[in-house]
Amino acid sequence: MAQDQSTAQRPRQVFPNEQPDDILRIDTDLVAVDVTVSDLEGRPVRNLRKQDFKLYADGREQPLAFFQVERRSGQPRPLALVFALDISGSMTAEEMERLRLALRAFASNVADQQAVYAIMSFGMNVKVLQKFTSNPAALDRTFEKIAREPSGLSTHTYDAVDDAIRLLVRQAPRTRDRRLVKRAVVVVTDGFPVGATVSAPTVIERANAAEVSVYVVTLPSYSRMMAAASQNPLPTPLDISGLAEMTGGRSIYANEKDYVPLFRALAEEVTSAYVLAFYPEESKRRDGQFHEIKVEGPKGLTLRQSRPGYQAKKQ
Repeated sequence: MAQDQSTAQRPRQVFPNEQPDDILRIDTDLVAVDVTVSDLEGRPVRNLRKQDFKLYADGREQPLAFFQVERRSGQPRPLALVFALDISGSMTAEEMERLRLALRAFASNVADQQAVYAIMSFGMNVKVLQKFTSNPAALDRTFEKIAREPSGLSTHTYDAVDDAIRLLVRQAPRTRDRRLVKRAVVVVTDGFPVGATVSAPTVIERANAAEVSVYVVTLPSYSRMMAAASQNPLPTPLDISGLAEMTGGRSIYANEKDYVPLFRALAEEVTSAYVLAFYPEESKRRDGQFHEIKVEGPKGLTLRQSRPGYQAKKQ
């Protein structure tokens, strides 16, 4: 029986009632935003200082209460990441093997960080294959559990990202050792979400509320299905949804022969953000309204921020 559109959305709380014990209570009102900076050639810029940035909330400049730079030197930023893997019939066995090697390379690139990983699979159903672990070898072993779904009738991408966000909120605390944790979801798919019960705008809203960035890796099975007239890949439905762009992530296309360089570069980007945070004005901390955030930096550089604003709690 067809489900009524009004009841198709799964009612969920972004933040559960029970918060992890090690979240710093002083951070309750702190609003953080990750900012990735690149030069004209798309290369990451990592040498900026606090005074190089200006942060505005609803058009008014805000004093920065917190500033952190993710660098290779010094103490690395903690990372909590969920890999969401598309196992629908459109993914080939060769792609799955290349993906296994690529995830191994990703983990190797962030080996010096306090990193924890989880793996989910999705097709017609969403499953947690590996709960959060700090052991990179567990990622490799997880691929032995993956069974492709031959039908490929449904690819519940948005449901998978929604579940990944909830997993991060429930099991990956916002802070660790008084450092803000980078929380991210890496979606590996063919770019065709079909049959999801959660809409893209809802998932984007929940990701922003949970301070989660979503990165989308589109595999070559997509480009083989589309007769592209130019060398530039056609935008996928996930690109058009803004899922990556509006959460501070990025949408990228995998090379058909080797995914390893791409995933190494992705690991570098995920861990190369600036973190800016501020305390909103007292009148805007509990008004239940959405407040726009805009970050500005030096001219000539491109800034990408992890969320467009924040939703204040209701008094």
